[in-house]
Amino acid sequence: MKNNKTSLIDAFNIERKSPKIESITDYEIFADKKLLDDLRTRIVENLIDKEIPEDKVLNEFINEEIDATIEGYDLTNLERSHLYNLIDNEINGFGPITELLTDKNITEIMVNSPNEIYIEIDGQLIKDESISFINDEHIIRTIQRLIEPLGRTIDAANPMVDSRLQDGSRINAVIPPLSTKGPVITIRKFKETMASIEDLIRIGTLTPYMARFLEASVKGKLNIIVCGGTGSGKTTLLNILSSFISPQERIITIEDAAELHLRQEHVISLETRVTNYESDGEVTIRDLVKNSLRMRPDRILVGEVRGKEAFDMLQAMNTGHDGSLTTLHANGPQDALNRLETMVLMSGLDIPIKAIREYIASAIDIVVNIERMNDGKRKVTSISELAGFEEERIKLKEIFKFTQKGLTETGAVDGEFLMYKTTPKVFKKITARGINDIDDIWSTK
Repeated sequence: MKNNKTSLIDAFNIERKSPKIESITDYEIFADKKLLDDLRTRIVENLIDKEIPEDKVLNEFINEEIDATIEGYDLTNLERSHLYNLIDNEINGFGPITELLTDKNITEIMVNSPNEIYIEIDGQLIKDESISFINDEHIIRTIQRLIEPLGRTIDAANPMVDSRLQDGSRINAVIPPLSTKGPVITIRKFKETMASIEDLIRIGTLTPYMARFLEASVKGKLNIIVCGGTGSGKTTLLNILSSFISPQERIITIEDAAELHLRQEHVISLETRVTNYESDGEVTIRDLVKNSLRMRPDRILVGEVRGKEAFDMLQAMNTGHDGSLTTLHANGPQDALNRLETMVLMSGLDIPIKAIREYIASAIDIVVNIERMNDGKRKVTSISELAGFEEERIKLKEIFKFTQKGLTETGAVDGEFLMYKTTPKVFKKITARGINDIDDIWSTK
């Protein structure tokens, strides 16, 4: 590369020297969308290996390239502005998904192929017909641009990456040979303003009684598992529950990629580390859970247990680290306990299944199940306590549950929240900690 020139790749992080033309988001206003796509493709492919003179103002350079390409075409000012934004996004942003990343209404972005891009808004998946990539190589270049500041790379030798972007969003990318369809991107957006328990009540995720009980459970230092399927809102709920922890406590959070954002001051956040090019240096969730016990924690929060670390988490809960919280991928409370059993067996310890169940029953106080319903809304469908054994299996007793009756004419889920009138066993454990503000939910006996 010549010393007095800058490549387009180097220009990605150059500060813009002129304001960007106002974004055009309504793609349907253009009469010849195919023409604009063709022009965009020609300009981008022409710019990929082109060098930009250092003394050239970037927006002038873009305009010159546009002028050279559209010569002979009669474009309106609006179409030209749209074309400029597309090219500017290639240089200063992340290609076609630049504006999706900044749209606060979008919670997830899924790129399945150059012309198959889905977004999630309010729990609903929508195919975005307004944007596209040029080809698979264009997707891979965008992945590389996203993960380069993280010190990560993706290629045939390392065809998968799972990491956290600089804004806190989580990116998962897979390319061939692992993905037979071509490069795939999944980005779960980070919300700058985290939801509160009041927000969940307002949108119907749970009831005020359920919210008060969960708050008292956290303050009363119950050990809690939040379970649910993919995209059900487990991490969001865990974030909200963590807000009830006293600011006087020392909290250790352990995650693959930091998605927990606690408001307390005394928080130590630990993240796992994947292997390097020499396939060493890996630090797992289990390693971090073990190490956290030496860090004098008042609370241990594990973003998600899904392997051998389950035994170490249960061990921590059974040895005085009350008030620990974690999430677990499962289809319901009973499935969560079954998965915990399997995970403990994965630890390689020769422990009878009966002993494992007794260990789980003595460690876990309540299991909270959250689901994404058919209409895209999230509901806390069950809050259950572990209530001894029945035929050598752990018995679950529901305290609250959501029962679906059907769907309304608009497709919304129709149902009701139910509360069992019997005072739960954990009530005594909560009140023993001096938490007495839920006395009115159940009659004390």
